[in-house]
Amino acid sequence: MREERGPIGHGGDLGAARALFPHAPEPSIDLSTGINPIAYPLPALPASAFARLPEPAEHAALEAAAARAYGVSDPACVVAAPGTQVLISLLPFVSPAREVAIVTPTYGEHAQAWRAAGARVRAVAAPEQGERADVVVVVNPNNPDGRTWPAAALRARAADLAGRGGMLVVDEAFADLEPVESLGADLPVHAIVLRSFGKTYGLAGIRLGFALARAPLAARLRAALGPWSVSGPALSIGRAALSDECWHAETRRARAADAARLDALLAPWCEGPVRGTSLFRTIETDAAPALFRRLGEAGIWVRRFADDERRLRFGLPAGEGAWARLEAVLGKGA
Repeated sequence: MREERGPIGHGGDLGAARALFPHAPEPSIDLSTGINPIAYPLPALPASAFARLPEPAEHAALEAAAARAYGVSDPACVVAAPGTQVLISLLPFVSPAREVAIVTPTYGEHAQAWRAAGARVRAVAAPEQGERADVVVVVNPNNPDGRTWPAAALRARAADLAGRGGMLVVDEAFADLEPVESLGADLPVHAIVLRSFGKTYGLAGIRLGFALARAPLAARLRAALGPWSVSGPALSIGRAALSDECWHAETRRARAADAARLDALLAPWCEGPVRGTSLFRTIETDAAPALFRRLGEAGIWVRRFADDERRLRFGLPAGEGAWARLEAVLGKGA
């Protein structure tokens, strides 16, 4: 399998979109990320959240709220961080490895982080492969194709790795709105689970994410992050959002409906099933380069992939105006 090297392309770069399509109509519609387009309503924040350093009790309250939301019995196993990207970058130094197997194609920052730390990185097709690896990385559900793996199989893989001092990393960035059994409910000793806050709650800019891990790995991550690793506003917003079960349930229903609506638009373009999660949908087609350009010229930015020009990933439109513009382009046919 081909590995992604060099600078990694990410969604959300509207500057690049405008440079590539300078005559596209404004406002641009950014469908290049897998972020919930309907954000959690921000609670009123006291001025003190910005004016002073967060207190340890506030940090602990956020981790307790995350533990309840993710089904973790012990809040000590939850480590809050300023985004999961920070945790991905820290892992190779907190738990060094010589050989890492990553189930691909997937989010490219995992491979880049381990490779930068000197590990040999191999792409594999499934978690049970990579027999000699010290660390196995699985994104569940996977980005960009939405593949999933049952928790029992992942726990068995973690047990196998533990027998030789290895570790399983499961990135559950898109698990919140999916029928996927998280490893957080019964954390294997030699495993770490990553959970994203910003994607589900549409608040990527506040930079908040979590690692779920047993001691001593959780303790090593906390030490590496240092004090005041999460801002006061992020602590308050995160605690409120993670505790709002009604909002989460309605969002899960609404985004699933949006994904089905998007599938109906994409199906005529797709050479095979439309895949993905409730926050993004992925197609593969020989027409992908032409469709990417057609959308870009209409001011609609979607995610393309350097390792496979036949693949495009679509986020969800934010409102009926954006849906109408997307339908106008996709409805013209190939």
